[in-house]
Amino acid sequence: MRLALAALLAACGVAFAQAPAPAPANTPDSVRQAARADKRGLVERNMNLTTEEARRFWPLYDAYQKDLDRIVQRQNRALLDYVNQESSMSEANAKRIAREIVAADVDEIKLRDKYLGRMLGVLPPKKAVRFLQIENKVRTLQRYDIAEQMPLVR
Repeated sequence: MRLALAALLAACGVAFAQAPAPAPANTPDSVRQAARADKRGLVERNMNLTTEEARRFWPLYDAYQKDLDRIVQRQNRALLDYVNQESSMSEANAKRIAREIVAADVDEIKLRDKYLGRMLGVLPPKKAVRFLQIENKVRTLQRYDIAEQMPLVR
């Protein structure tokens, strides 16, 4: 269980593993596979940016991903703490881990809000929202994949 969760957390981080055969377009599996294979390419294919929009968007995208990666690493560390202590978890550790996970989640929401403002400064509103939708789909699938493997606290 620990090894499977560790592998899943690694796959949801910065470096995505190659996925098997492609699924039909726009299904959860197809989005999951596309994000694992090439998240930037998935965003690029779905943003329909003009040359000028792309020139302004990609530096923001890269900065967002870098900031998001730090938060995802915090979330992953907290989840691995939980998995490593699952059978012998104290009440104090359970409380600490829960606070770490919630704090990282709050930081992720703040990050999205911060970058939404920046995206609205360089993209038309519909395209800024499209980016948020794409990112939300990818993050939701990553969270689901982790949650599916995570045992409940005993």
